[in-house]
Amino acid sequence: MNHIRKKISFVFAMVLFVLTSWWVPAFADHEPEKVQCPQMRKTLKAPDEFLSLTNPLAITAKRVEKGRKIYQSLSSPLQCVHCHGLKGDGTGHMGLEANPPARNFACAETMQSISDGQMFWVITNGIPGTAMPAYADLADWKIWVLIQYIRQWSH
Repeated sequence: MNHIRKKISFVFAMVLFVLTSWWVPAFADHEPEKVQCPQMRKTLKAPDEFLSLTNPLAITAKRVEKGRKIYQSLSSPLQCVHCHGLKGDGTGHMGLEANPPARNFACAETMQSISDGQMFWVITNGIPGTAMPAYADLADWKIWVLIQYIRQWSH
């Protein structure tokens, strides 16, 4: 009987974990008053062959939706929403704790100076010395639809 209780407790804990790991990011944004716009910080410049790249994919609702799914739940090693927040403003539950804070994608003034190629390079390679990890395993098309989703906040 005790063995059955342990199994039930374990299953309940796993279900709770799965449910909260889906639910928490949607409500995790906090301290919006700490959001900076524009953000004054230095990010490593991508190599020249990346800087001139533009998104090769036409913007469609279907692609933006795929980008949303990658941003919120499918990116690995960490979903973008945890740092950049549900609204892309850098107020995810880990974003304001990072040093420097997570990029505020909702700030048009900041984002207008960041090229698609720069974003592609940063997503692929990460930013050494910051909390931004590399997403080298994401297929190129996934990075491009992710960029389409991210760009929606600053336009």
